[in-house]
Parts: sequence; structure tokens; C-alpha cells
Amino acid sequence: MSDTITYKLSSQDFKVTNPVKWCAGCGGFSVLSAVQNALPEVTEEKNKVVFVSGIGCSSRFPYYINTYGFHSLHGRAMPIASGIKAANPDIQVWLVTGDGDSMAIGGNHFIHLIRRNLDINVLIFNNKIYGLTKGQYSPTTPKGSKTKTSPDGTIENAFNPGELAMGAQGTFFARVVDTDPKMMKEVFIKAAKHKGTSIVEVLENCVIFNNHVHEDITGKDVKNEHQIYLEHGKPMIFGNERDKGLMIVNNRMEVVKIGENGITEKDILVHDAKCSNPNVHFMLARLKRPEYPVAMGVIRSYDCTVYEDMLTDQVEYAKANSKIKNMDDLLNSGSVFEIE
Repeated sequence: MSDTITYKLSSQDFKVTNPVKWCAGCGGFSVLSAVQNALPEVTEEKNKVVFVSGIGCSSRFPYYINTYGFHSLHGRAMPIASGIKAANPDIQVWLVTGDGDSMAIGGNHFIHLIRRNLDINVLIFNNKIYGLTKGQYSPTTPKGSKTKTSPDGTIENAFNPGELAMGAQGTFFARVVDTDPKMMKEVFIKAAKHKGTSIVEVLENCVIFNNHVHEDITGKDVKNEHQIYLEHGKPMIFGNERDKGLMIVNNRMEVVKIGENGITEKDILVHDAKCSNPNVHFMLARLKRPEYPVAMGVIRSYDCTVYEDMLTDQVEYAKANSKIKNMDDLLNSGSVFEIE
């Protein structure tokens, strides 16, 4: 009989003793707590977890969680995380970024990380503003918003992270809100278990520069009517009375009421997160108020080939089949000559 004792990690194992320096009331605190609660469910070894970040309020994250961490450059967290994962495939890599860090200066790296499909979990803190640099509009700031850098209202169309993720051939996209710790924990666990690049958009409040930015869907009196939580294999039903649902009519998503016009629960669209065709996932990611509820939870979770697995296979094949085994072989390969 073995005397080995297996130690079960808890959220306390991922907490730090130094102070967490976000503004009082920042949504980052609840995200941090949800991650700390989720990690014991997806790892048994703390030394095999690393958090990578870029620049911004979100990117302080590696200082506030008791794992390995790498605070990189503005917009450059994606290539750093990619290198870590490619060199250490058995390490669980998390990337924490913001809407500006990932989709402005880091936009090119963002889409290429997704299309390569490395097994990395990406958390995008989307408060629709630049918080650390004091309130400039970001790539997700709604058109017309008045900010420090758009005093007359921004005239740019805003990015939708879900559209970008699926346009880049993303295999996993989810959306959560910082006011729902249970939802965040559930989705973070699903993201960690997905084999491939997991993009989780966190609708986060910036209490200083964009306070109440998500209030239209987070308020206690409206959240059941203005959000729809998607679960694979279950009908897309929402509402205070659970009497509303989504259907596709003439290739368009529509909100219907169960019990009206002969509509029953059997008519409601059943969520298939694992479908290879992203068309319905794309429509769900685009849903917005006031016409539709905002889709929350795992919108897409499709299994596909993973970059680091294929890279490892290529390296092993090359090592086994190459005539060049060492530096001497390399220097004496091809067209060589001797000077006597």
C-alpha cells in the first residue's frame, strides 16, 4: 500500500499576501476571486500554471495570483504566451488582457493566436475604455461615446470580441459578467478544459472612467430579461418567467414568447456549442440590446487540431528522419569544400 498523500489545492493556495491594487469597486476583484476558485478544479500542481499579461489595469493580474507569472509589454502578451506554451506543452497557460491591450496595439497578435489554436486560456477584461491611462476610448467603446479622447463622441465602429474570435477561426468563445461569480467560475473551468485557444470576454465595470457601462444587462431588475445564459444541449430560454426563447426564422434570430402563436418549448432553438459551423455561434455573439438579450456562457466550443501538438509531432518526425544529428553533421552537409 502506498503512503503517498495527495494534497488537494484550494482557492487559498492561489491567493497572495501583498495588497491587490485595483480601484475600490473595480470588477477585477470578482474576476480574480472566480479564477482562484476555478483553478483547484482544473489543476493539481501550482507549478504547472502560469499567468501572462500585457499592459493595463487587467494586466496587473500576475502580481495578484500565487502562480508563475509574466508581465509583458503592451499588446505583446499573446506571442509571449505562445512561446511559453510551445516550449512547455504540459504547462497550463492563462493570458489576461484588456479590450485595448488585446484588440488595439495587440490586435494582430490576437487574431493569429486564435487561428493557430494553441491551448491557451484568454481572459479579456472588457470595460469598453482605457482605464490605466485615464479614460480614452478603446476599440470596444460604443460609437458616439464621449471620452477624454472623443469629447464630441467617437465616430469609430466598435469591435465585438466574439466576431473577431470567430472570424479568426476561433474554437472557443464565451462571455461572462463580473457581477456573477458563479457564472464566471463555471465558464473559466470550461475554458481551461477546452483543448485549444479559449477566449472569454469578461464584461467588467470600470468604476472610475466608465461606471455602470454594463448596467443595462447587470441590474437585478433587468438581468433575467436582458441576458440569456447558454448551455450546450439545452433550449435557449430566458426571462423572469422563463417564458421567452430564441428561434431562427428566415435565417434571422428572433425572440419569441412560449405560449403565443402556438409556440412551445420544443420550438425553441437548442444550443449546440460544439457544432463546427460557426454561423449560429456568430449570430449569438452579435445579439445586443434592446432587440435581443445578450448571450452569456459558452457560445462556441469546437474540438480541432491544436498547434503545439502538431508542432511537437513535426519536431519529433524531423529528429527521427533527418540525416543531420549534430553540429558536425550540419557543418559538413550540402556543398562544402576544404582549404589546404
